[in-house]
Amino acid sequence: MVCQPVRRGLSRSERVFNRIHLRPIAAVASLTVLAGCGVLSSGDDDGEKRVVVGTTSAPSTLDPAASWDGSWELFRNIYQTLLSYPSGASSPEPDAAEKCKFTDFSNKEYTCELREGLKFSDGDTLDAKAVKYSIDRIRKIGVDGGPTGLLGSLDRVETKGDRQVVFHLKKSDATFPFVLATPAMSIVDPEEYPEDEVRDDGAVTGSGPYTLESYEENTKAELARNGSYKGFADRKNDAVTIRYFQDSAALVGALKKKQIDVTYRGLGADDTLALQGNKNKEGVQLVEGSGTEISYLVFNPKDRWAGKSAVRKAIAQILDRGALAHKIYKDTVEPLYSMVPRGLAGHTTGFFDQYGNPSAEKAEKILTDAGIDEPVKLTLWYTTDRYGSATGPEFEEIKKQLNRTGLFDVSVKGRPWKDYEAAYRKGEYPVFGRGWFPDFPDPDNFIAPFVGEQNLLGPQYKSPEIIDKLLPESRRENDRGAVVEQFQQAQQIMLDDVRLLPLWQGKQYVAASEEIAGGERALDPSTIMMMWELHRKTSW
Repeated sequence: MVCQPVRRGLSRSERVFNRIHLRPIAAVASLTVLAGCGVLSSGDDDGEKRVVVGTTSAPSTLDPAASWDGSWELFRNIYQTLLSYPSGASSPEPDAAEKCKFTDFSNKEYTCELREGLKFSDGDTLDAKAVKYSIDRIRKIGVDGGPTGLLGSLDRVETKGDRQVVFHLKKSDATFPFVLATPAMSIVDPEEYPEDEVRDDGAVTGSGPYTLESYEENTKAELARNGSYKGFADRKNDAVTIRYFQDSAALVGALKKKQIDVTYRGLGADDTLALQGNKNKEGVQLVEGSGTEISYLVFNPKDRWAGKSAVRKAIAQILDRGALAHKIYKDTVEPLYSMVPRGLAGHTTGFFDQYGNPSAEKAEKILTDAGIDEPVKLTLWYTTDRYGSATGPEFEEIKKQLNRTGLFDVSVKGRPWKDYEAAYRKGEYPVFGRGWFPDFPDPDNFIAPFVGEQNLLGPQYKSPEIIDKLLPESRRENDRGAVVEQFQQAQQIMLDDVRLLPLWQGKQYVAASEEIAGGERALDPSTIMMMWELHRKTSW
């Protein structure tokens, strides 16, 4: 656990010295300092205003340059980006920036002007140079699985004076404002974040609505109102505690015992249904919304069996998504038949159109036509602590569906996220499960992150037609509703390859005690929680 002290009275050079020379003893020092920290404890004056949020999605890092995952939930609230999403917005709007726009006719030059007087939480000035530094270091560090892939269209960043930043793109990209609005593009203090390595002292220096007062890995994060914040967030509370849980049962149990006020990410299907049926008795309100979260399988092309197209197509022919949605998730998710979810431009039902209802006979023909006449032996891998407690039963159900045909001999194994992620990036798994919470609400973000050299999957998925033709065509179009044809073609290519197999599309649920308001406004279009919208009702 690291308790971040308020930094006052130190010069920049002193802080740099501390970061470089004292980092090795940070872990030991934190154990000593923590006991006397006393930051915003339940006995503090603002205890009545603190909101406690529970989730199963713990950060994997505190440095934006290293994260392309659920860590963004925390980042959105403690860091700041040039653009972001005010409550109710579907397109990014200026936050650290005062204004942003394309300043050419080909969507290749994007210019932002910063608000006046921006400062980081330690008092350092946030200027155009800090923005350039933050973006450049993402690419310089180039963390595997980090957000470098989001910057594929960026050529260089230029500053003009203290407040103007110009992004020069290698090619037209109408989605670039959406990229800048992702928490991956959080602005960091150049004096506190090394240029060529990830910051690892457990502290955070940002300019977001909150400061990170203390952090205990996989346990909790303590947030307090940032007095120097300048942006659009209208904070309706003074402090937030985020608690991290391992499973849905513990999460809901803490809500019922009033140990937390709000739950988000990780509610299991049974617990969701129970809350729906007993919300009045339990003193709990459940907010349901449409979601763009998806779940899918990834096939390793270098594996003996998963690398065979016929094996992948046979699995696609057998898989019963309806059974997964109903039996495992109790209809809190819905079957998904393409990588672009329902509700976005270009969504199709390609896998249903191609394969129809599950059929062992059709799957057998696919295999025998390819000369495969023995049971296909595969291990399916899933993460035990990332996507909720239903993930294990879900993979057991997939195993059952495949094995009962006699065409497959499938086993299932699970690992905690950190070990799991490292292993699949090395190509150790033949087949593994992933979930995707979009970076931004555009069909591009359900195609581009999975293809090309910089991708989320570990095993590279290269599709020249998607990368070199369809995506560039779509990115020249500012009207994102006019890109249907390109994304339908891209989905057809992915359907033919079956390198990725979509499973289901989720719904979003926020459960909160009756005394909490703002849950219905707290999710941005990427379904990241904006903690500042939550507050205690003055009367209810």
